[in-house]
Amino acid sequence: MKKLTFVLSLLLLAGLALTACGPAAPSGGGGGGAAQAGLPDLGGRTVTVAVENAYPPFNFIDEASGEPDGWDYETVREICKRINCTPEFKEAAWDGIFPAMQAGEYDWLADGVTFTQERAWIVDFSIPYVIIGQVLLVRADETATLDDFLANADLVVGTQIGTTNEIVAKKTFPDKEIQSFEDFGGAILALISGDIDGVVIDNVSAFGFMQANEGKLKIASQITSDEMLAFVFPPGSDLVGPVNAALRAMHEDGTLDALNKKWGLTSE
Repeated sequence: MKKLTFVLSLLLLAGLALTACGPAAPSGGGGGGAAQAGLPDLGGRTVTVAVENAYPPFNFIDEASGEPDGWDYETVREICKRINCTPEFKEAAWDGIFPAMQAGEYDWLADGVTFTQERAWIVDFSIPYVIIGQVLLVRADETATLDDFLANADLVVGTQIGTTNEIVAKKTFPDKEIQSFEDFGGAILALISGDIDGVVIDNVSAFGFMQANEGKLKIASQITSDEMLAFVFPPGSDLVGPVNAALRAMHEDGTLDALNKKWGLTSE
């Protein structure tokens, strides 16, 4: 945990130095509030934030209340409170989200997105807010190990289409035909029903689905441990600098760490 905090500190500082000079809207008007002292003021402007609502703990629909909830909702609202903007959350499918962001259909993507160089060619990223890894999620009664999955052609692996999870799955299991689902909810249902035997997914969301399906799932193996998650913006977005400034302030005052722990992005 200390290593993670140190790495994040360096990344936050480096990212801020590169992007903090991004333009911000003039103060006044819009939301009628004010930015936190020392942070850019977006004048209360409304920003559209894309989420899947199918990726716990980042974003999901609470079964009890029927309301959307998750780390993305709470963190984006905290950021907007600090830089004086109003988030308007819009449900969006993962498939095709990067071309949509490139075209400016949304102002902001909050969906547990992994930074990659390939994606950075077409969209802008914030500084990272957490470092995660990929795991193999299986049914709770599964006895097969990662080596068994590698050796046994009958053990079927699934994941979500168009994700870094899919890239890791294909790299880890080069001899398997990976079953890629439209969203992780579908992959998890297929796993629980026995249609597939394992799901390559990030460790944070694995714990989220384990909590939502208590006693039915477990992590069989850690696959990777070095992926940086960040917010996504259209190329040239003037939100990058203000959001980075807010993230750095939240890191410095402990708010980001508290939110990450609350929602299971990091351990205690």
